[in-house]
Amino acid sequence: MKDMQDLAYWKELASRVPLRTKAYIDGEWTDSVDGHTFDTVNPATGRTIAAIAACGVVEVDRAVAAARRAFQEGVWAHAPRSVRKATLLRLAALIEAHQEELAVLETLDMGKPISETMGYDIPETARTYAWYAEAIDKIYDEIAPTGPNVLATITREPVGVVGAVVPWNYPLLMASWKLAPALAAGNSVVLKPAEQSPLTALRLAELAEEAGIPKGVFNVVPGLGAAAGQALGLHPDVDCIAFTGSTATGKRFLQYAGESNLKRVWLECGGKSPHIIFDDCPDVDRAAQAAATGIFSNQGEICIAGSRLYIQSSIYDRFMDRLEAIAMAMQPGDPLDPRSPMGAIVDAAQMDRVLSYVRAGKEEGARLRLGGDRVLADSGGYYLQPTIFECQSQNLSIIREEIFGPVLTVTRFDTEAEAIRMANDSPYGLGAGLWTANVSRSHRVSRMLKAGLVWVNCYMDGDVTVPFGGVKQSGSGRDKSLHAIDKYTDLKTTWINLI
Repeated sequence: MKDMQDLAYWKELASRVPLRTKAYIDGEWTDSVDGHTFDTVNPATGRTIAAIAACGVVEVDRAVAAARRAFQEGVWAHAPRSVRKATLLRLAALIEAHQEELAVLETLDMGKPISETMGYDIPETARTYAWYAEAIDKIYDEIAPTGPNVLATITREPVGVVGAVVPWNYPLLMASWKLAPALAAGNSVVLKPAEQSPLTALRLAELAEEAGIPKGVFNVVPGLGAAAGQALGLHPDVDCIAFTGSTATGKRFLQYAGESNLKRVWLECGGKSPHIIFDDCPDVDRAAQAAATGIFSNQGEICIAGSRLYIQSSIYDRFMDRLEAIAMAMQPGDPLDPRSPMGAIVDAAQMDRVLSYVRAGKEEGARLRLGGDRVLADSGGYYLQPTIFECQSQNLSIIREEIFGPVLTVTRFDTEAEAIRMANDSPYGLGAGLWTANVSRSHRVSRMLKAGLVWVNCYMDGDVTVPFGGVKQSGSGRDKSLHAIDKYTDLKTTWINLI
């Protein structure tokens, strides 16, 4: 009988999990035309897992052409809604059936703990496809309230070819936030996974084919951002780009749209989310646990990470003692070990980036209270301790810039107005959280925080039924919920004069 809490079980599974290394274009597995590849590396060991086909302009052209042909032929776009629904439900069931394999691939590829990929990422991915499948036949068109001699209809139509460019921190799940609503609406899709984490996207293509998604409707073009990503962004026959990643790269996609066909671009970009603890916090232990989880889970590689913590002065010392104790217990370990609370940073470049911010924090005068060191270096992997800085100034780079690692900045405040001012003093506006037992304060402060998501007496909670996205330089548009369908459909007005 298998013991899923045993490291040996997951190591054995990892040793034999099959790898897909070719691009998936128009229902066929293919190498890049020039034979170029790139390595995908295991962050836990620093060793290469596989060489992946490196797509560029030629492969993207082929994938977009296949997607356009499938869209125009209507094999998916014009299929009965019941057919699209049944197909996506089969895909959801296949993801669920292959949960262990997909979880291992995700853990090997980007270093997150197997407990997270098995406990959340893969099950939630399956649920996302199932949820949008069920929504397909429950979205109705409209009749406008015009005069008696006119019939004006408002219908939703798929936009056409969608290019989805997804990040490495939640590779399969965040892809589902874009692919599921885009496919549910009847579009064809070209997926460009992050070069750090292509393995589950390629396996997904295989499962999509098995589920019955027609040839050309779903394509996967792994490759470097400067090649495959740019080619998608500039392609004149792509109708929509859905992107999650850094703000800097998001701005480039806006430029690509302006230089090409003015394709719509939906962005979920960076975050530097504030997490506010008022002195009437209803449960200090729960809040401290949420603050730690909000920055140290997934190695801090979370766009909505509560990386800026603000604690009211009267409870500051007590809260910090509790937070430090929790953080000390969240030391990184082998991602395949179900007991590891943290895994490995995704690659050497990201490790160097995070460590450069740790050095900057020290040089700029922040007080390093906990961590800051690389550990388990003899494994060859990229592991960093949970790191906490106490800060007096809000002008430090570790407070102003997204680090995307397990680095928390903490600042004390005295008044509600001071907390709101510091929380909003950021170019980002993705998430925010606050803890208070005062109902009036919870409403007042949540409305004053400039963020797309606000949590009260919790942090990072969510569901596919509610929108996810930000304001300011955190992006535009929303993933998840029925509102995501808006990104992948056009509204058509038809005015019929009843003569």
